[in-house]
Amino acid sequence: MISAQTLAKLRNYDTPTICNVIELFDVRPRSTGYMDARIVAAFPEMPPLVGFAATATFRASAVPRQGDVYGTLDKQVERFAELSGPAVVVFQDLDSPVVAATFGEVMCTSYKAFGAVGIITSGAGRDLDQVRKLGFPAFTNGTICAHGYSTTTQIHVPVHVGGIVVYPNDLLHGDCNGVTTIPLDIVDDLLGVADEFIAAETIVIDAMRQPNPSAKLLREMRAESKARMEKIQARVSRARK
Repeated sequence: MISAQTLAKLRNYDTPTICNVIELFDVRPRSTGYMDARIVAAFPEMPPLVGFAATATFRASAVPRQGDVYGTLDKQVERFAELSGPAVVVFQDLDSPVVAATFGEVMCTSYKAFGAVGIITSGAGRDLDQVRKLGFPAFTNGTICAHGYSTTTQIHVPVHVGGIVVYPNDLLHGDCNGVTTIPLDIVDDLLGVADEFIAAETIVIDAMRQPNPSAKLLREMRAESKARMEKIQARVSRARK
């Protein structure tokens, strides 16, 4: 289990920093584990989103064979209790092309009432002004004004969103730069070196903010920054053996 304090600490970092620090652990290829450019923050001004994936699939192009279009909403929020912490609702839109909005004010209000902290969809959203007022982070592939035959077809199954597979209870981190998964077994270690990594990276940034920086200074500071990062990575590698 990951504590509320740990989740709060993760929110102190932007998503690119989280991705950079994950790379130090060499737990996955550097080109995997994060969503691609199709998934965009609807409210880029909001702080980082951190929570556990409550996955579902969605279709809006056809009349459901039984029940009403929101008939599974209660079942969906009930299953938030199975997660290791606050839910991030993650929808795979099965329609191609996308026909209608996956979510709007009613759904997001309901999700938030049951402790969810945000929503991600490979489809579209709507009611963005109202959802923004909820303070409910949302990530979408666009906006569409109507909901069509909005139907949640499956709950708590692996979904394919933004080029990656997201499993129920995956830990997610997202902000204006995009969304990444975080391997659960490195969370504590990641937080243990994140500030040190930022300090190593800042060496170059601070040097380039000086008046009249030179190429020589850039080379020297890059070398120093790289050396510090390599020390962090070596220490992480030894600790994980």
